[in-house]
Amino acid sequence: MAVKWVAGKALIAFLLLLVTVSATSSHQNTENKTTSLSNGTIGVDYHAKAFYKHHWPSMKFGWRIIVGSIVGFLGSAFGTVGGVGGGGIFVPMLTLIIGFDAKSATAISKCMITGGATATVFYNLRQRHPTLDLPVIDYDLALLFQPMLMLGISIGVAFNVIFPEWMLTVLLIIFFVGISVKSFFKGVNTWKQETIMKKEARKNSQIDDIGSPEDAAHYIQTGDSAKDSTNQSRKKVSIIENIRWKELGLLFAGWIMILGLEIGKKQTTTCSRLYWLLNLLQVPIAVGMSSYEAVRLYKGKRIIASKGDQQTHWRVLPLILFCACGTLAGMIAGLLGLGGGFILGPLFLGLGIPPQVASATSTLVMAFSASMAVVEYYLLKRFPVPYALYFVAIATGAALVGQHLVRKAIAILGRASVIIFILTLTLGISAVLLGGVGIAHMIQKIENKEYMGFGDLCSYRK
Repeated sequence: MAVKWVAGKALIAFLLLLVTVSATSSHQNTENKTTSLSNGTIGVDYHAKAFYKHHWPSMKFGWRIIVGSIVGFLGSAFGTVGGVGGGGIFVPMLTLIIGFDAKSATAISKCMITGGATATVFYNLRQRHPTLDLPVIDYDLALLFQPMLMLGISIGVAFNVIFPEWMLTVLLIIFFVGISVKSFFKGVNTWKQETIMKKEARKNSQIDDIGSPEDAAHYIQTGDSAKDSTNQSRKKVSIIENIRWKELGLLFAGWIMILGLEIGKKQTTTCSRLYWLLNLLQVPIAVGMSSYEAVRLYKGKRIIASKGDQQTHWRVLPLILFCACGTLAGMIAGLLGLGGGFILGPLFLGLGIPPQVASATSTLVMAFSASMAVVEYYLLKRFPVPYALYFVAIATGAALVGQHLVRKAIAILGRASVIIFILTLTLGISAVLLGGVGIAHMIQKIENKEYMGFGDLCSYRK
């Protein structure tokens, strides 16, 4: 059943890929010769029959900054709790309220996602699994997905000038609405299961013996009233012991190698031999690292322990599908200014990963992918640093507040399904905002009789 679910998500993700590649193509096609800009200036460039305006508004205190800060705060708080980053809210906010052009908004959105995700990761480094004696971050799951996610970002960026933007409107809305509905029903089912466990706990008078609200939440999620087991899962460990250093080191190593190749690629001519060589070198790095983890899972040397089951051996097909989903999520994330978590979060939930672990793990993976894009955007001078630092501070503070509040809510309510409903809300808002902006932009291009056909990758100049 899990394999069929993942296969369905992979198919949906592939359809979205065709859409999201076009989402930024019209913007990136026309940014190549933009002159150096200061706040409040406009850069103009012509490419692929398109007209591009690079606009950075002046950073003045006013209603735009106030409203944008509030929306950014809420977007980061909800996005990091749900494990999706909030890029679907940041990009429309930066374009419609603050006044950035779409390309600059995408770059600043990546900065905000990185700030919020990094703060969340540091917060979660000390946290434990809700029901097991494990870290809340599943490092094995992250190592399986993260390298392929990074490879997907590189592939998406390389081919983001090919597909036309008109594909965005219909399929983008279909995807976000579909995955929002799926997440909503997942949340409803989880809520019902938690309600049943609550009734059973009251009927057997077992919650009174468990003690604290967090221990009650443990019982509701597992049905295990064993006091010793609960205390064991709640034992305090230092942050040093709570981190899987080997897996985390491999994640950093892959990030550094792929980032280095991406930076080198920016210095080459598109479609040159060196360009394709640097692209191809990313494949063995990403595939090798994910394959290393997949082989260990296949042989039973490692397990996805956060599921809480006794599965010691994974079949080949599910592992291949998981890696493929990671690649597709990366392609999409690098094109729309999203964090990639809006696919990984629901995917992890569908695999049976507890909501807290799904959110924490997808956020870790998202932090690596978003930060790589930020470094590239900074080297290309795609965003004004003062604005970026301000909104990163907003996103970072919101992420910490959101994590603290949701943890308290779960402990009080005894319902981890709160995270799933927050995820659903964030996805739904993203669908409305991105879909609305896409429709408006498409209408504007039609009225201006702008080019809306396919682009040529090799004629694109950085």
